[in-house]
Amino acid sequence: MAFRLVVGGRDIGAGGPVRVKVCGLRTVADMAAVAAAGAAYAGLVFFPPSPRNLTIAQARDLALQAPPGLAKVALTVDADDALLEAILAEVPVDILQLHGRETPDRVAQVRARFGLPVMKAVGVGSEADLPALEDFGAVADMLLVDAKAPKGAALPGGNGLAFDWRLIAGRRWSCPWMLAGGLTPDNVAEALRLTGARQLDVSSGVESAPGVKDPARIDAFCRAAVAA
Repeated sequence: MAFRLVVGGRDIGAGGPVRVKVCGLRTVADMAAVAAAGAAYAGLVFFPPSPRNLTIAQARDLALQAPPGLAKVALTVDADDALLEAILAEVPVDILQLHGRETPDRVAQVRARFGLPVMKAVGVGSEADLPALEDFGAVADMLLVDAKAPKGAALPGGNGLAFDWRLIAGRRWSCPWMLAGGLTPDNVAEALRLTGARQLDVSSGVESAPGVKDPARIDAFCRAAVAA
């Protein structure tokens, strides 16, 4: 399945330098820092248990601050159609990220109903989790290969945990993919070397406290990704 997302004249799905997604933005300053650092994606979280959660009104105001070419991603967890409709009615987003226990059928349904590219997050903790990447890769526009959340965790992602990157070394799927989980400015080079990823997702790794983004760490992360 080909993935071609052109935002502000920028082809997000094409080849080229490593692309960074900074997720969990909460303030205008966060958006400015992400844009200044040269990130390709800005993630907005719609999940009340998360310290990065936004109301629809907050997300709309923040999304309107994104410069042309910065793709806005709406992260939801097991959202029903009513919530997705409410978000899309107010917030100008470019990609829907499904980060819950959605099935491949649900991913295909969301993609068909809402007409936007869909990114599906898949948690990886062992080889037993890898077949799910094949299943979702057949129906999603993009995969987010994340660390599997610990049992009983309140959040499905953004926990600052990495998985054994060697599990996906040399693997490719039928759609573009993005590496997530425990990434920081210090381990970007190693993550890229072991996985061959061309896209990276970071949230807690560029924060000074849960939900508080650090502009200096955002800049350092993006610089490390480009340098690697």
